[in-house]
Amino acid sequence: MSNRDNKTDVILIGAGIMSATLGTILKELAPDWEITMFEKLAKAGEESSNEWNNAGTGHAALCELNYTVEKADGTIDISKAITINEQFQVSLQFWSHLVHNKLINNPQDFITPLPHMSLVQGEQNVNFLKKRFEALSANPLFQGMEFSDDPKQLKDWIPLIMNDRSSDEPIAATKIDSGTDVNFGALTRMLFNHLEEQQVQLNYKHSVEDIKRTNDGRWELKIRNLEKGTVERHTAKFVFVGGGGGSLHLLQKSGIPEGKHIGGFPVSGLFMVCNNPEIVKRHHAKVYGKAKVGAPPMSVPHLDTRFIDNKKSLLFGPFAGFSPKFLKTGSMFDLITSVKPHNLLTMLSAGAKNMPLTKYLIQQVLLSKEKRMDELREFIPDAKSEDWDLVVAGQRVQVIKDTEAGKGTLQFGTEVVSAADGSIAALLGASPGASTAVHVMLQVLSKCFPEQMKEWEPKIKEMIPSYGLTLLENPELLQEVHTTTAEALRLTEKEQVNS
Repeated sequence: MSNRDNKTDVILIGAGIMSATLGTILKELAPDWEITMFEKLAKAGEESSNEWNNAGTGHAALCELNYTVEKADGTIDISKAITINEQFQVSLQFWSHLVHNKLINNPQDFITPLPHMSLVQGEQNVNFLKKRFEALSANPLFQGMEFSDDPKQLKDWIPLIMNDRSSDEPIAATKIDSGTDVNFGALTRMLFNHLEEQQVQLNYKHSVEDIKRTNDGRWELKIRNLEKGTVERHTAKFVFVGGGGGSLHLLQKSGIPEGKHIGGFPVSGLFMVCNNPEIVKRHHAKVYGKAKVGAPPMSVPHLDTRFIDNKKSLLFGPFAGFSPKFLKTGSMFDLITSVKPHNLLTMLSAGAKNMPLTKYLIQQVLLSKEKRMDELREFIPDAKSEDWDLVVAGQRVQVIKDTEAGKGTLQFGTEVVSAADGSIAALLGASPGASTAVHVMLQVLSKCFPEQMKEWEPKIKEMIPSYGLTLLENPELLQEVHTTTAEALRLTEKEQVNS
């Protein structure tokens, strides 16, 4: 064991999009700070941020029906959609800043313009979609959205989906061309390449085994070098735990009171990927449907054009699966070892309240390929089994905690848990996740570095012009942000990358 004291200012745990974003922002705001990163895998962006482990949707609430709720009086609540859209605009502004300052050279290597669509069937769902369209299209954040329930128009928009569709059931869709496909794996690797050039110490194949407070208020990490088998001790003034599903265990090891009474429930995802290039060419959009009754929000079915390694792909899913692992590369004991005396009642309450979710997951796990193909055929009526393969996507750990809604409430979102003194913060949760990484990391900074925020504010506003403002309340700024980010990120170019 090495007892050499390795001191640094900031330690980032995990080489995903969250750590990459926080490290990049900190290097802009405090270039003299020493930053060290530890990742147990061999390279960056290999777990939740990997391009095959997430949907690659730039989540801006343009097509995701679960972000707009129909209230008892029949009106549509778009408040969550507005919030998520505003948060994605923050990411676009920061990425544009990186392009302007040559920290990213080719934005098309990670972001591509792509129509976002919502598709529903049945009279009740069509009525809902029309009301949703009317509520959103009247809002400046969603300008350019179109609605159609005309099969001829829909065949022009989504020929693959409308081909051989024999049902007389009403069908409708909305379409907005300002959507994006984002390769978060590629973006993560770009940011870490930049951080390495900025003298950030990147340590791969290093697993954080323990974390505890020292007498002088610093955090000491016990870290195993997986190649050498040696154990090292590293200390820092501030620690960010961005280890995806692995964050919960490390948060618990820190012992901070804010980490008590929190549990996690792992859900794995599977996608069908098309292996027939001729079919891939016939679809060009992200098309989101409506989740089945009893299904969790993260299971909303969608047919996605994706751009991975400069190749056009077509994916359908997700299908939910279950594994007790908190990471794809995790342990089968992750779930059971996350249950502690302080969160036992929370976890048991969640189990009792979420029996429909448990039933749904069991049904999903037992689906045969043909049953999955039947679900795909609701989108592509003439889909053939031989044209589609099954791929296992990432693990997500849904947060369980005690809220005003009751004990053991399952949370569907992204959450920052930080110590009262701001010396440590951990990111938990799932969607919209990566799309809102910049907004979430600014939250981390305001919680953990309140004394520096005033000094940093001018630089933050330089990177993110809308910082501290609401775009919806500043229409001129909104228009400027839309124009400048589209230009910087080349989102106005409708170039299609062919396979």
